Amino acid sequence: MNIRVFKDGALLPHTTALRSVYADAFRAPPWDEDEEKAAEFAARLPLNVRRPGFTAALAFDGEEVIGFATAWTTLPPFPTDRCYPQAAAGLGRDRTGDWLCGAREIDELAVRAAAKGTGLAADLLEAVTADAPEGRSWLLTSVQSGRAMAFYRRQGWTQATHPSPDGKGIVVFLSPRHPARSLAAQPLPRASSPASRRSAAPPGTAPTAG
Repeated sequence: MNIRVFKDGALLPHTTALRSVYADAFRAPPWDEDEEKAAEFAARLPLNVRRPGFTAALAFDGEEVIGFATAWTTLPPFPTDRCYPQAAAGLGRDRTGDWLCGAREIDELAVRAAAKGTGLAADLLEAVTADAPEGRSWLLTSVQSGRAMAFYRRQGWTQATHPSPDGKGIVVFLSPRHPARSLAAQPLPRASSPASRRSAAPPGTAPTAG
């Protein structure tokens, strides 16, 4: 397996392979995306490769593409389409501009189902952010995807917005080298009920995973 980085339209001959990986990666819950969504992703690629700062990392197993990540620079003013308004609402106008505009935005990170759990996603994430200016990278993910949230935390990314974990909100993550990561607000501890305090594991032990 090897990873190649692309900075321009040289990516486009791999469009069919990227569409296939996208469909494989996002057909399962909580994404539940169909072939139409995969086609929309592929149709956006000719525009996306022309974005300032465009960077893509593709993972190859022989000649087969088994994973990819795409990113570009978020230009001011901050976008108002797709899920961007939720991100801006969570951070506030000033922090949105200061922390996200001019930074490298991870648009998609996808690996084939058979490659999940192999460390490939982490390698792709590192490859697509390695040369981000001043280490400033960020991304959005859904609070409904506990697996994605846990993955980014394991890679050292910092959660910067905190929508209700029971809702359908969008979460902003800042990269490990982002200079504002130490300024990101942390969630308030959730109050526990007397019953939950009584059932908590005693010090020095760990509860058993269900």
